[in-house]
Amino acid sequence: MTFTKTVLENGLRIITSPQKDNPAVTVLILVETGSEYESKDKNGVSHFLEHMCFKGTKNRPKAIDIASELDSVGASYNAFTGHQYTGYYAKVDKSHFDKALDVVSDIYLNQIFDPKEIEKERGPVIEEINLGEDTPTTDIYRVFPQLLYGDQPAGWNILGPKEVIRKIGREDFMEYRKDHYVARATTVAVAGSIDEKEVVEKIKKAFANISTAEKKAKPILTENQSEPGLLVKNKKSDQSHIMLGVRAYNLFDERRYILEVLADILGGGMSSRLFQTIRGEMGAAYYVHSFTYELTDHGYLAARAGLGNDKLLRATEAILGEFNRLKIEKVSEQELKKAKDHMVGSLMLSLETSDSLAEFYGFQELLTREVLTPDEEVKNIQKVSAEEVQEVANDIFTDDKLNLAVIGPVGEEKDLKQALKIA
Repeated sequence: MTFTKTVLENGLRIITSPQKDNPAVTVLILVETGSEYESKDKNGVSHFLEHMCFKGTKNRPKAIDIASELDSVGASYNAFTGHQYTGYYAKVDKSHFDKALDVVSDIYLNQIFDPKEIEKERGPVIEEINLGEDTPTTDIYRVFPQLLYGDQPAGWNILGPKEVIRKIGREDFMEYRKDHYVARATTVAVAGSIDEKEVVEKIKKAFANISTAEKKAKPILTENQSEPGLLVKNKKSDQSHIMLGVRAYNLFDERRYILEVLADILGGGMSSRLFQTIRGEMGAAYYVHSFTYELTDHGYLAARAGLGNDKLLRATEAILGEFNRLKIEKVSEQELKKAKDHMVGSLMLSLETSDSLAEFYGFQELLTREVLTPDEEVKNIQKVSAEEVQEVANDIFTDDKLNLAVIGPVGEEKDLKQALKIA
């Protein structure tokens, strides 16, 4: 699982990762922009623009032209938008690489933003927002950042509010693309059965006319918290869905591997502490796990669970108890090894396919400009010590970094507020 990084004269970055025995190839185009690059009156434009890229280009004027061409070769294709990135990809049989590159580069570079198609697509975008609001397991990922970061881009919904989506027009898309869809903010990752030199030359040709304008910077993030935070979205349901976590580290912090090991110990699998306590002993949840979320200038660690309404308070207190336990008790070498082996095994299994490998290398290059191989990632995991885990636990598990988001029929919040403290 090797890779080669090539930077073109125009600033476009290319990552190629050949897989000799893989019958498939993935072309992934990533751009360094997302909802954290937006203004409040245009919140949602990144995601809406991503939708519009499939609605027609100069070379393929209609949406059916794009879909038919990719469907005709059995491609798996889609796009996605995050807080700090947007991506477009197609995965095809290796014999159809040229087709995949041609279509995906076309939808990235040559969108026409037909006003009639914009009007049509408002509906699906709004229904996607509605779907998220009707799905607590999804919606909690939007409520938690709102609690942490408030009324600034990092705290806004990636999809935007419906009232903004109803107003966004062609000029908004054109201006946003001009500000962000430029060569120096773009990474093209290709993985699978490829000849690297041929791939680079073809990408160079496909992106010959990409904009070389300066990239518009992201607004500066402000983090300000002095006491535990609580945000409840009251919703009639049979479960309460929670995200309980703490402010932590960004992608450039050398402690992030320690943080990730800590998260795995806490709730990384069915033998983890949270799973055994919250599901195994208390019978309070079907799903419970913990994870880290790291971006260029902020990050957090959180536990997530869907709880029986009558067990919301007890389970919250139990999770906080596990937070505190990591502070006061050093993890045993046996448990530490188990977490590391779980992480390494999961990493290696996740890199079996061309699309996952393209994402693995592509996201590193896009966000950090530093690309590590899987073996280097493993080394960083394996060198984490029990002492370091305890040090990080004592750094992050403090009341002034603690936050709880809840979606469910909570009603009175007083008991939850009183419970929000780490001993």
